[in-house]
Amino acid sequence: MTLPHAGRRIRVLITDDHPIFRDGLRRLLESEDGFEVVGEAKDGSEAIRMAQALHPDVILLDVAMPRVTGLAALEELGKMSTKVILLTAAIERADIVTALQLGARGVIMKDAATEQLFKGIRAVMGGQYWVGREGVSDLILMLKQMMAAEESEPKKTWGLTKRELEIIGTIVAGYPNKDIAKKFVISEDTVKHHLTNIFNKVGVSTRLELALFAVHHKLIKEF
Repeated sequence: MTLPHAGRRIRVLITDDHPIFRDGLRRLLESEDGFEVVGEAKDGSEAIRMAQALHPDVILLDVAMPRVTGLAALEELGKMSTKVILLTAAIERADIVTALQLGARGVIMKDAATEQLFKGIRAVMGGQYWVGREGVSDLILMLKQMMAAEESEPKKTWGLTKRELEIIGTIVAGYPNKDIAKKFVISEDTVKHHLTNIFNKVGVSTRLELALFAVHHKLIKEF
């Protein structure tokens, strides 16, 4: 795979609470053409400070750290232009969904082959998501498949009406407002009104966040 940003290296910030692991990862990345390690952080709070100062392209973020965990730091890091990849020894499906909702672009296991690490970073820099051992171009489809493996649980509805749930289904399916309006024989302004109400009820601000939320909480019957 060719590197994005031809002519310069991918600048990486490593975040992990184990110095030996950080040192090994730095050596690994610097042994491969196209990567530059710009810093090392020992916990989530330090990662936030260093990301703000160094503006790396990618942050490799350990999930389980003292003081501020990777997932806790993601809420702030996810607002930055830096792409965040979780690097972890173990993670639950629900935590993967939460991480993606908070802005993570990938999850790479610590026992993955070296080449998988390199491929994952490059895939994320190329605009894809990376989960496990492969790139993901359709994030919503991947999440639907992943959550299908979960046992059904009682669902909270957040006060959503039947029509609002139907509209959420079309958002997950990728319908634009014009097609939603045609499907339900309503105006596009009414669709926008419904979406505003839905966003307010579940606490999201974009269509992607809404789709992720719906998949995570199994709001649509087929989930």
